[in-house]
Amino acid sequence: MPDPLFHMIARAPRPVAPFSHAVEADGWVFLTGQMPTDPTDPDAPLAAGIEAQTRRVMDNLVLVLEGLGLGLEHVVSARAFLTEFERDYAAMNDVYRSYFPAGRLPARTCVGVTALAVQALVEIDFIVKRPS
Repeated sequence: MPDPLFHMIARAPRPVAPFSHAVEADGWVFLTGQMPTDPTDPDAPLAAGIEAQTRRVMDNLVLVLEGLGLGLEHVVSARAFLTEFERDYAAMNDVYRSYFPAGRLPARTCVGVTALAVQALVEIDFIVKRPS
């Protein structure tokens, strides 16, 4: 197996910690969890509310995918992390679902956590399979 490829995507948000936007190995691409930060102004305040933050997270993930020549149709698994699980689960799901065509939802895990970086309400990461 060739060495993994470590990707930093120019249009994606500035990382909030020491990590690559994505790592690719043997046709599998692992996208780091994205925060609801503005890719054009990383110091801007986060959007208010779970709906706006989920949209920003999903849009940031799409930026990473596009930078790799991939799209949401290549996502096979996702993990979502919520700081206010009971309050935000349904609303996050509504926004998340709107990004995928019916019948093409990736496998997913969603967990409640005590805190996220930059005081975000939500973080989502993806596992993607590059087409052969």
